[in-house]
Order: sequence, then C-alpha cells, then structure tokens
Amino acid sequence: MTQTPSRPGWLATAWYAIRPRTLPLSLSPVLAGSAVGWAQAGAPRPDITLVAALSAAAIQVGTNLQNDAADTLNATDQADRLGPVRVTERGWMTARQVLAAAYASFALAVLCGLYLVAIGGWPILAIGLVSVAAGYAYSAGPRPISRGPLGELFVILFFGVVPVGGMTYLYTGGVTAPALLLGAVVGLPAAAVLLVNNLRDRRNDARAGRRTLAILLGRDGSRRLFSGLLAGVAAGLLALGVLGAPWSGAVLGLVGLPLGVRIWRSLAEADSAAVYNACLGRTAGFQLALTLGAGLGLLLAGLWP
Repeated sequence: MTQTPSRPGWLATAWYAIRPRTLPLSLSPVLAGSAVGWAQAGAPRPDITLVAALSAAAIQVGTNLQNDAADTLNATDQADRLGPVRVTERGWMTARQVLAAAYASFALAVLCGLYLVAIGGWPILAIGLVSVAAGYAYSAGPRPISRGPLGELFVILFFGVVPVGGMTYLYTGGVTAPALLLGAVVGLPAAAVLLVNNLRDRRNDARAGRRTLAILLGRDGSRRLFSGLLAGVAAGLLALGVLGAPWSGAVLGLVGLPLGVRIWRSLAEADSAAVYNACLGRTAGFQLALTLGAGLGLLLAGLWP
C-alpha cells in the first residue's frame, strides 16, 4: 500500500471513496421503475422512490468501498493504477476502516429495505437480500464477480432488471415483461460503464490475475461490445414502442442515444487514462439521460394519452 503524506480532509477522502460520479447507475433504475409504477398505478409514491433510492445508493456505496479495500488487499490496485483515486491504496484510510464503512452502508440499505418490505412483503425482502449479497460478492468471497467475465451481466441484472422490477412491484403489486425489458434497457449502459472501466484497467487487471471481459475481448472487441450494448438499448426501446401506451412512450429515451454514439467514437481514439475516465463519466450520464427520457415518455403516454 502506497503511503501518501498529503491526505485530504475526511470529507474529501469520503468523496473519493464513495465514487459519487457512478451513483447514477443505482439511481437510474429506481427512477425508471418509479415512472413505470406511476404510469400504471396513476399516482406517484414519493416515499417509495426516496427510500428505494437511498437503499440502492447505499448498496452501491458499500460495493464501491468494499471494492476499494479488496483491490488493495489482493494487489490489484497499485501505485501505477490508471483510474481515479482509491483511498486504501493511497494510504488515506486503512482497509479495516474502509470495510467498516462498507458494512455500515450495507446496514443502512437493509434498514431502508425494511420500510419497503413492509409495503411489498416477502418478494421485496428477497430482492433486498439478494441485492446486498450480490454487492458483497462483487469484490469478496472465494470467487469475486469483479475478477471474472460476468461483471457486465451482473450489472445488467442488479443495476437494471432487478431494481426496475422491484420498483414496479412496490407501486403496482405485480411485474410485467415490458417492465423487465425496460430494466434491461436501463442496465445495458450501466454494463457499458463497467466495460469502459475494465478496458482502461485491462493491463493491470491481467497482471493481478483477473479475467474480465475487457481482458478476454481486447480493445477492439470491447469497443464492438460497447456498440452492441448501444444497439441493445435502441432495440429495446423500439420494442417497447410497439406495445402501446404507456410503453410506447419509452421511445423518448432514444434522445439520449447520440450521447452514447459519441462516447463510442471517443473510445476508438482513447490512448490515456484521462480519456477513459472521461468516457466512463459520460457513459453514466448517457444512462441517466435515456432513463429520464424514457421515464418522461412513459408518464406522458400513461397519464395523458
């Protein structure tokens, strides 16, 4: 672990540790599921949306913190890492401190989840427990998800399909196939964020024994996969568009697609960590843009046909 004497204050250290730039990944499916529920139920439930957003953000923060500590302990993150600052590797916090914060964050997610369980019953309890367990398993356990090629699939499920389906259930008491399709659409750009992150780190990750999808596919193959994820977003939204109200409104999410195309073009010339980091942040913004567009379209088509 690299010791750095110029540790910033605790607020700045916490800011680096939780990685706020990636938090739209957990908030976007909550917003999408809320839009589906509102359009189908005919009324908003701000209490459900706010508590679910806090719970989802807490799970992601806990996952980020645990990943920070674990990647230093297993020597994946070293002084020559290309990505944003990791507080454990810098010596700003000990692994024990970061892991304690991760477990506290998971506990907050469980606490928020109790309110949602009181509304949705055992299906929401099952979703919450599986989500927390998945967040833990991403960087911990005998076979961490982050070290293998299934990370992108994990993200599509737990930053798309599962939360959108769960939010829809909380609002309406049921889940439909179109709601799950929208969840997959929201999860695809989240998977693209992970792909860009792993593409940037592929050399260091390979040295540390990882076998991520970016390592297996290489730079050109990863860029082709990124374009495939964009195509999946477009195809999913167009498929929803033929299903009638309120699903037809989801095609408004296509307004965000040009952002994704510009990121794809930038990846063709990416030659530094700074470019990859910029693409990573822009991809998270792309997910949020398409979510807001699709959600607004659902509400317009469902409430004001």
